[in-house]
Amino acid sequence: MSGNQTVEAFRAELRGWLEENCPQEMRDGGMSEDAICWGGTQWTFSSPAQKDWLERAAAKGYTVPTWPVEYGGAGLNREEEKVFHEEMARINARSPLQSFGIWMLGPALLHFGTHEQKLHYLPPIARGEIRWCQGYSEPGAGSDLASVQTKGADQGDHWLVNGQKIWTSYADKADWIFALIRTDTDAPKHKGISFLLIDMNDPGVETRPIKMISGISPFCETFFSDVKVPKHQIVGEENRGWDVAKYLLTHEREMISGGGAGLSGGGRALGAILAESAGEDGLTDATLRADAMRCEIDALAIGLTLERYKDQSEAGQGAGDASAMLKYMGTELNKQRHELLMNAGGSDALEWDGPLGNRAGDWLRTKANSIEGGTSEVMLSIVSRRVLGLPG
Repeated sequence: MSGNQTVEAFRAELRGWLEENCPQEMRDGGMSEDAICWGGTQWTFSSPAQKDWLERAAAKGYTVPTWPVEYGGAGLNREEEKVFHEEMARINARSPLQSFGIWMLGPALLHFGTHEQKLHYLPPIARGEIRWCQGYSEPGAGSDLASVQTKGADQGDHWLVNGQKIWTSYADKADWIFALIRTDTDAPKHKGISFLLIDMNDPGVETRPIKMISGISPFCETFFSDVKVPKHQIVGEENRGWDVAKYLLTHEREMISGGGAGLSGGGRALGAILAESAGEDGLTDATLRADAMRCEIDALAIGLTLERYKDQSEAGQGAGDASAMLKYMGTELNKQRHELLMNAGGSDALEWDGPLGNRAGDWLRTKANSIEGGTSEVMLSIVSRRVLGLPG
């Protein structure tokens, strides 16, 4: 059987499986916060259909379709992955599971983790049993991430961790955290950092939500007071955590950039969403129509660029520093899309719980996209120096 025939056979099999297993209720492309399934021990399913969809997809390996089967995935190759996303989009299926464990920690473990660590941590992530958060930024180490000062004192068989992290998204709902901890205070700032996995239920771990302008609190402060972290919970080499951190950041930035490439209306064209908001008469505004078309074209361009980098990754070439370009473009485009939605909605869009939902809150939330994962200014600096090779 030729390659094309093999891929089409997979498409037919997948299409049949989706028709049989994806509940009708999960075919609305829902990407709102209420529609997302995050998983974890504290998770409460929004409906029996959401629970069924997660369990069926996880059993098939479709929550992490490209991960190896032994680690909870479906082992799909690049061509099969493309088909998977095409068929999911065809029926407007919701993602069965969203997770920092899938987007960020998983790729880092697959690259740097031991076989034992992969077997221990990855399958529960794929099944949605464990929810992770990220412990990178600190009050004095945001854009200058290598300046982290949360310390891990060597106690022989464990580290004793003390310090503070900030902007830890959903830390109050997470089961575990992957964190950058300074384990050698005498080393240069890019050295002496280790990448540790910490149980959020350990004694000495405390979280406090941070209220945002959008009215919700996905961000938290996280405090560590004499937290004991066993030595086997390190990923990669001791004092070489910066290598893991940089690798993970490329995946985080690619993940954030996808917000601009994706359609924020459940897979529907921006023009259709705008028409609902402004009415067909409202779309006679030439400026609004032109901006919408430009936004859609830019989204297609970013989507194709993301696909190109995924193909390069399959060939052994990661996005590397180019992930900064993707992150910048994706977040800026996402802000533009929500500006358009606000403009089209008029006064209705200013209401927090009006006929257009929480559009104002969603618009305000996009401002954080250009800060988290590295500010837009930092991204442009990386692009200028490391991608374009411009002088400092």
